[in-house]
Amino acid sequence: MPDASRSKVAIYAAGFDPPTAHHRTIAELLAGQCERVVVLPDGPRPERSEDESLPIHRAVMADLNFAGLDRVGVELGDLERSRFTPNHEMPAILGLSPGGVTHVVPSALVAGGGAGRSRIQSEWAEGAHFWRAAHFTVLHTPHDAPRPEDLPPHSRCLEVPLQTSTAEVRLRLLEGHPTPGMLLPRVAEYVRRHGLYRATPPAKDSVYRPGPPRLRLIHDERNPVANSVAAELKPHEHPDADVIAVVGGDGTMLRAIRAHWRERLPFYGVNTGHLGFLLNDRARARFWERELRLYQLPLLWVELVSESGERLESLAFNDCWVERRTGQTAWIEVSVNGAVRMPRVVADGMLVATAAGSTSYARAMRATPLPFNTPLLTLAGSNVLKPEFWQPAVLTLDSEVTVRNLDVSKRPLQGFVDGVDYGRVREMRARVSKIAAVELLFAHEHDPVAKLAMLQFPQPPA
Repeated sequence: MPDASRSKVAIYAAGFDPPTAHHRTIAELLAGQCERVVVLPDGPRPERSEDESLPIHRAVMADLNFAGLDRVGVELGDLERSRFTPNHEMPAILGLSPGGVTHVVPSALVAGGGAGRSRIQSEWAEGAHFWRAAHFTVLHTPHDAPRPEDLPPHSRCLEVPLQTSTAEVRLRLLEGHPTPGMLLPRVAEYVRRHGLYRATPPAKDSVYRPGPPRLRLIHDERNPVANSVAAELKPHEHPDADVIAVVGGDGTMLRAIRAHWRERLPFYGVNTGHLGFLLNDRARARFWERELRLYQLPLLWVELVSESGERLESLAFNDCWVERRTGQTAWIEVSVNGAVRMPRVVADGMLVATAAGSTSYARAMRATPLPFNTPLLTLAGSNVLKPEFWQPAVLTLDSEVTVRNLDVSKRPLQGFVDGVDYGRVREMRARVSKIAAVELLFAHEHDPVAKLAMLQFPQPPA
């Protein structure tokens, strides 16, 4: 059987629920044969839906598991869009040439191929044609090498070590048994602190017990106080960090989240600004000396459509909004989950905020601040003239909000995501991301619940 020519890109798609040390080994072996490896946690399949973890947890664990491997990247598009991409569509989705791709499959999928009865040929969409035309890398252990006559026409084999199945790993976790060597330490720690693969639902917040400090340090260099605190923390910087320490104000934290959320490390903020709702008091800069409260908070997935029809995607921790660009009030249609809820809002703008963002710009629009772990979104308007007396609304976390400009030529709208200007837009869609979230750490006395009380019950000046 002739070998496939050396492919530029290997597509390694699987459930990765959870991703294991064995999966990482396979990615390393593939990287030794290919110029690039794309790890693709696949989207929901009906036959697997009852066993799947939440997409956000699968996304985080995949990033943690394959981090630091040369020429290996994780593609999370299927999880974000709740889709399952058949293999024959993957090159186009990823912007790759089919001829430069090899599809990584286990040997069980090619068994019976010589007789036309392999699972690829009989079960996959366009399986018979795909079998003949595509390039494959067939994984096998030392004891289950495929028969030469069963291999696809363009294929090569890659021997991998024996493994424990992900189903067995999940069962061991469910029963409380150890998983020595099966999970990377950082993946095992994430599973532990979020209570995954147990009989009870995953935890929304938990206790975090720091070890010896290994920090990635980010600070506001324009702030002299932040520079001083950063100098105190600098001896604890480490190339293999386990916490991102952010020194500055809430704006510094937002910028750090936007730049570093994909590293999947908890953030601990030290406030050298004003309110510092996302941060801790500077007196607690040596945070690793005590137990902390950890919150996992979702980001918003935002799609903006420009006036020319170009679609742009972004992520927001706090909020996204549109506002009038000229002296004319805006005319905006508001839909929730595809149903038009307000055919025409006459206002200066509309905003969608997470619970964390409800304490920011949304509060200026008279929205009620929400506790961090409240599973709600806020929809608020700026200076709403019509409908008369309309007040900000709260929506369930699975809601998708679409705001559309009803008069693009006369009443243009400007789009913003966490304060970043995206120019003139005709439409904005927002929902909770299925793959993007951040973990924030707080000292118990600086828990955001206490800060929320300060916002809702301000004290008169002494």
